[in-house]
Amino acid sequence: MKSLLISLIALVVSTTATPIPGPTTGCSAVHVITARASTEPPGEGIIGAVVTTIVDGSSQTVSREAIAYPATLTNYLVSESEGVTAMKTQLAAQASACPDTKIVLMGYSQGAQVAGDVLASRATGSDKVVATILMGDPGHVAGEPFQKGTANAVSGLFPRAPGTLNAFASVIESFCDLGDPFCAGGLDLAVHLGYVQEYGAQAASFVLNRIGG
Repeated sequence: MKSLLISLIALVVSTTATPIPGPTTGCSAVHVITARASTEPPGEGIIGAVVTTIVDGSSQTVSREAIAYPATLTNYLVSESEGVTAMKTQLAAQASACPDTKIVLMGYSQGAQVAGDVLASRATGSDKVVATILMGDPGHVAGEPFQKGTANAVSGLFPRAPGTLNAFASVIESFCDLGDPFCAGGLDLAVHLGYVQEYGAQAASFVLNRIGG
């Protein structure tokens, strides 16, 4: 059933994306690290629209970068693991190079699982993360205190151990709605693909509040 569901998204998710490199010099006040959804071209993917809203809405300097990882459905767990490694590396490098920079993690679908798993691992630099946005996270766990969608009573395809992210509850907003095949075990792919439209403004507002405008 899982293999059938995750194969469906490859037929639907198709978007043009430009790779987003990290900053080349200096330290910004805020730095956003993003992981794209499965099958999206390299770059931030559809959640990049939320990043742009944050950049445009902040009074601070905000830099942005997208992790480089396969984001494939074939060998999904290997792809996701490589994403975790890539985000850990970028998080640690940013925290070391710019210790006063506030860091934001963002991810959609497989990318949300990546971002959540990085925090769950207490990776180096996690203490610098002031906000995290997860959309359609297959690692979603029922009853999470930071859940902002309608599917708080059900778990995703690859749920984390209960309570794994509770220590970070104040810095996370996770969006998962009933019907989503990946974060809620549903059958409606349109739900999975609709979070930026449905919750993008709310997510950006949360991040802007967390970074101080």
